[in-house]
Amino acid sequence: MSLTVEDTNCADVLRILAQSTRLAVVRCLLDGAKHVGEMNRTLQVESSLLSHHLRTLREAGLVEARRDGKQVHYQLSPALRSRGDGMALDLGCCRLNFE
Repeated sequence: MSLTVEDTNCADVLRILAQSTRLAVVRCLLDGAKHVGEMNRTLQVESSLLSHHLRTLREAGLVEARRDGKQVHYQLSPALRSRGDGMALDLGCCRLNFE
């Protein structure tokens, strides 16, 4: 079952984003949806490890996946995108600034 950002409490969101690879994935998605290959080239993370982190972010409601043929595009959840501006995200409990 996937959660929405609103369903996830602040401590859980911060715990999930405390892992550096997950935080890097969120930052990578700030400028728009990307498929796994694009993120892999940018982040230089093993494919299986990146998939694990993407699943964790998806289950927490922080990112969404959309299949496009053989590729899967990931984007920040609409709740995060609508509450953030530029290089910052408003998680409800706090604001993360990536500048």
